[in-house]
Amino acid sequence: MFPDFKNARVLVVGGSSGIGLATAAAFAERGASVTIASRSQEKVDAAVRTLASAGTVGGATVDITDDASVAQFMDGATPWDHVVISAAQTPTGPVRQLPLADAYAAMNSKFWGAYRVARLVPIRAHGSLTLVSGFLGVRPSKASVLQGAINAALDALSRGLALELSPVRVNTVSPGLIATPLWDKLDGAARTAMFENVAARLPAQRIGQPEDVAQAILYLAGTGFATGSTVLLDGGGAIG
Repeated sequence: MFPDFKNARVLVVGGSSGIGLATAAAFAERGASVTIASRSQEKVDAAVRTLASAGTVGGATVDITDDASVAQFMDGATPWDHVVISAAQTPTGPVRQLPLADAYAAMNSKFWGAYRVARLVPIRAHGSLTLVSGFLGVRPSKASVLQGAINAALDALSRGLALELSPVRVNTVSPGLIATPLWDKLDGAARTAMFENVAARLPAQRIGQPEDVAQAILYLAGTGFATGSTVLLDGGGAIG
């Protein structure tokens, strides 16, 4: 059972869709005052409208790939109780085929974006910072080598930050395949077939949902003895 987050101030970076949106909803439903941050004002506004009935939810436009944007947002901000970083745009492909510009952009978004936020975001003592990485960091794919490297770097960054930022608690959730809008680029039939094929190979026998990851994030945020931890949430993908 999750603790009561009543009156807690929560920032969800990348909270306008997918895992971030599910996380923002879960915190709001448990009494937190949630700020959704994303680079798109249109998506922020849509997310705030979607969660209007869940609780107290506001929005802010922040581009985590831009130093000045992050610095401007953080300047003078009141410390948050819990911060979640779920934002990322990561082009993928084999190392010898993925253009270097796309590789740099992926690293800038998911790793350096999290780094920028972590170095400036004010968090109250004994509050929490949770990063979202991915199970490719422990089970690489020959088609997604860069993503595996980025996720592994985030896991390591989280453990180091748990030492540096103490008594703020820093943890990582490492999801497997999750049914998020990321996969909307596939047509419906192809997406369904891919999900079914992956689910058949997983010990859990199903694809993950954003709410599954949100549950793990809230567990880490609400567990005062959890820091420096990486929760693998992949349906058994790393062992299957």
